[in-house]
Amino acid sequence: MRRREFMTLLGSTAAWPLAARAQQLAMPVIGLLSSSSPGGFWIRRLTAFHQGLNEAGFIEGRNVAIEARWADEQYDRLPTMAADLIQHRVAVIAALTTQAANAAKAATATIPVVFVTIADPVEMGLVASLNRPGGNVTGATLLSVEVGAKRLELLHDVLPKATIMALLVNPNNPNAESQSKSTQAAARTLGLQLHVLNASTEHDFDAVFTKLRELRAGALVIVQDTLFNTQSGQLAALSLRYSMPAIYVSREFVVAGGLMSYGASQSETYRQAGIYAGRILKGEKPADLPVVQPTKFELAINLKTAKTLGLAVPPMLVTSADEVIE
Repeated sequence: MRRREFMTLLGSTAAWPLAARAQQLAMPVIGLLSSSSPGGFWIRRLTAFHQGLNEAGFIEGRNVAIEARWADEQYDRLPTMAADLIQHRVAVIAALTTQAANAAKAATATIPVVFVTIADPVEMGLVASLNRPGGNVTGATLLSVEVGAKRLELLHDVLPKATIMALLVNPNNPNAESQSKSTQAAARTLGLQLHVLNASTEHDFDAVFTKLRELRAGALVIVQDTLFNTQSGQLAALSLRYSMPAIYVSREFVVAGGLMSYGASQSETYRQAGIYAGRILKGEKPADLPVVQPTKFELAINLKTAKTLGLAVPPMLVTSADEVIE
């Protein structure tokens, strides 16, 4: 995708002529807030968000405008960015990461907030319940914390003799503790020893993979995190360089050379967030819109990588995969 096209997806208005800017002022404005950085990982997700908006009857530049704020993994910037969107009198805040959702909820009790989170929004305190959110906040959840155990099980299916595995988390992520606990519980059930390793910047990655060798870990589970999302290609390359079988949440990791990915359909989740943003613009209240939970989970496997690593993926696992790279 060309840069011009991508910047349109981000809702950039910097280069618009004055007439277009005047038209924008007459439109409702969605404030897009993310703790991440704009880039390749977000193209499919933003496309899906726009698709949902379109299904609800809104097209950017025609009858809705978007103001985007990206924190570039600097979470302490989010409260200021949320306040800035409020000053711009946005009609809805689309908080597209967990950290952004927390910041948006803390910033306003009146402007509707549509979130995408990787964890249980009830446990996070975003909503009162999934069916009856209450207040000004609703959205869609990827339930990535809850499916972390499944990722460990999938790796165990491919490496049944491995007894030591590792989990990579970002300690700056508010979900890090719950991600670790759920996966540790699954490891005990499977009779595995699980080491939890931390990376808060991309500069930590090499040290993590060096530590994996020292621990004699047989495989690595990488939890969902905005840093890991934007650096999934680098993580995939390192897993190959260090001959470390690894699983992540999204197919981008597998396309880049990682072994496996498993998680809720990201495109579907962001599409649902776009639909909700549009429905709220039409007058519906967040309190009346139940949190959308994932119904579609996607498994991707890179058989070329498996061969490079000397692994035999069980045929039944290959058959059940949504995407296989050979």
